[in-house]
Amino acid sequence: MLLPIVAYPHAVLKKVAEEITPDYPGVETFLADMWETMYHADGVGLAAPQVNRSVRLFVIDATALSQHHHPEAAGFKKTFINAEIYMEEGEEDIHNEGCLSFPGLHEDILRKSVIHIRYLDEQFQEHDERYEGILARIIQHEYDHIEGVTMADRISPLKKMLLKRRLKEIAEGNVEVHYKMIFPGIKRGKR
Repeated sequence: MLLPIVAYPHAVLKKVAEEITPDYPGVETFLADMWETMYHADGVGLAAPQVNRSVRLFVIDATALSQHHHPEAAGFKKTFINAEIYMEEGEEDIHNEGCLSFPGLHEDILRKSVIHIRYLDEQFQEHDERYEGILARIIQHEYDHIEGVTMADRISPLKKMLLKRRLKEIAEGNVEVHYKMIFPGIKRGKR
């Protein structure tokens, strides 16, 4: 089932998400809905807060990026539950990022090039892994969502001021989008 994606600055995007256990109600169905929603929206990642659930869960399928100068992304499809990035290292680099909660907006974001992360997979099996490059970046972007951090928090105050009108248009739903969304700036019954 396709889930509506919440637009910036919805309150759920600012909350630190809660951990879940294997007995979380409907976890398998919810995961299937997350994958379906992400693919329908042409995303490479989707975090539970983006579909209005404040739980520590995100999914990533970076395979599409393998055709765009990132061969290491081929076949990278994973579920991350209760993730914790416990170390960031390496150079900081800038890369242009987009986000399904910010339709049509792409901005340069500075991130560390290497991360170490502990997480549970969809079977709630533990993993402790190291990622670098584009995979580290995608994981950090989705991880931000479960930490209550948005793309807007990662851009400079000056750039954010310059984007004020654009961010207001996103909040009010004045954007072209091909997937279902919840816009916090729209009054009930308006749309």
